[in-house]
Amino acid sequence: MIEWIENPKQLVQAQEKNKDFLVLYFYANFSSSAKRALTELEQFSKENKEVAVFIIDVEKVRGIHKDFGVKNVPTVVAVQKRKVIRKIEGIQSAQFYARIFAGVHYSHYKSGKNAVSHTVIVYSGPGCPHCAAAKAYLRRQGINFRDIDISRDQHAAQSLVRRSGQMGVPQIDINGHLIVGFDKIKIDQLIST
Repeated sequence: MIEWIENPKQLVQAQEKNKDFLVLYFYANFSSSAKRALTELEQFSKENKEVAVFIIDVEKVRGIHKDFGVKNVPTVVAVQKRKVIRKIEGIQSAQFYARIFAGVHYSHYKSGKNAVSHTVIVYSGPGCPHCAAAKAYLRRQGINFRDIDISRDQHAAQSLVRRSGQMGVPQIDINGHLIVGFDKIKIDQLIST
């Protein structure tokens, strides 16, 4: 199901009706990236009708984006029990959204007394020592992740190049934020938020 939000009251109603989980897509007609991302999100919605998807045009419904910490379009925000659990900026594929919103690839990172959910995907290649080091580091930190070998998944490889502009591996996606290379500092920053 996909629906356009026309005003703040309609968003409140959508959140009431879909308390368990909903997806908000922050869109702007002036952005060619937002238009391309909308096509992917519409495809995702056709294949995953059980996920409530709402589109918010930031030019028509002003100010709502601030309530969700959205600074750029396109941005997809996943809301579970009225709490933002994930923000994904930029263009992603329908398959990417399906993997993320299926809830399969969550990991938990202990931060004090609270456990924080993260979606972590490592894009790697065979015989890549930096890939092996990155995966070993995530394991030592207790972070569950999905490993995608781009030599075996052409679609993932193409999507990755489109997102980052880079062909090298490893590339690590943490909650929709892409890290090119094995960068412990960036990994730690994203995992601790």
